[in-house]
Amino acid sequence: MIEEDVQSYDLTSAFMPQKRVAAVIKTNEDCIVSGIYEVSILFGMFGIDVVESKKDGDFVKRGGTIFRISGNSREMLTAERTALNILSRMSGKSTQIKGLIDRAKAANPRIKVASSRKTTPLFRYFEKMGVSVGGGDTHRMSLNDCIMLKDNHLKVFGDIEKAIKAAKENASFAHKIEVEVENKKDAIKAARLGVDIIMFDNMPPEEIKTAIKELGALRKNVILEASGGITLDNIADYAKTGVDVVSVGKLNNITDMSLSIT
Repeated sequence: MIEEDVQSYDLTSAFMPQKRVAAVIKTNEDCIVSGIYEVSILFGMFGIDVVESKKDGDFVKRGGTIFRISGNSREMLTAERTALNILSRMSGKSTQIKGLIDRAKAANPRIKVASSRKTTPLFRYFEKMGVSVGGGDTHRMSLNDCIMLKDNHLKVFGDIEKAIKAAKENASFAHKIEVEVENKKDAIKAARLGVDIIMFDNMPPEEIKTAIKELGALRKNVILEASGGITLDNIADYAKTGVDVVSVGKLNNITDMSLSIT
């Protein structure tokens, strides 16, 4: 990230006077802060001392101080934007997922709220850690975490049964198998074939309730997940269906933050 931002040279800082300065990073809106650990490492790379900081997971009100730092003026301003990008994006994810979790758990205290792989390229670690700090489940960090048979995989196989059988033949004992379904018929078939997780994709809450009811005794052997179009406005409806997990793809909050030399 530093290489992307600086390229070969910071033209502005090159002719700026070098002196030791103090600065603060503040949030311009209420947030659950995250990225403290990562940004502290970044500051260390530039010889910037962390005088004081919040902890990951702290709630900070608008105008609150996240960091107090001191160091060389040139180094500090070179690192400024990268530090703010990390903090603002991670804290945005923490804050947004916490709001979703609160709404979902009010409807179903046992529900888990997870994020998807819809992340910014090369920024997934930071965004997923922001979700984790906010209390969310990171779901898959990569394609290597579990076997997930989505709609396009099923189209290639031409049949959900063929796809599941192939997955079971090739899966390590350490990897779970998840299959995406769009109707109750496929949900029942997947459960009978012994998958570990069934994802109800873009199904209305009432259809999911019906599917779960028709699973009957098969229900106890499988983790159920709802995904697709889930927002703060409808997450409680999905949490009430009886699923174990709701996953959210649209996590795009960015917390406004600023660094000021004092």
